[in-house]
Amino acid sequence: MSSIYQIYNQFLSYFPTGLHPFISLLLGILIIYGIIKVLQRDFIYIILLIILLPASVPILENIWKSLANIITFLLKK
Repeated sequence: MSSIYQIYNQFLSYFPTGLHPFISLLLGILIIYGIIKVLQRDFIYIILLIILLPASVPILENIWKSLANIITFLLKK
């Protein structure tokens, strides 16, 4: 997770400090848009995964928490 933060901070260093909140907001929106597009395309597979593999629910929850942490980190900048 720290490598993602380092890459993000390096990416932000290319822009002026005043634009960092806008860049973070734009990246957060793009991540949410990408997640929605993946869910729309692969929605049936996600449903099958949850139904057929009950052990995958904690894994998916962990992924969701990680994505939520990344989005909140992006929005804090």
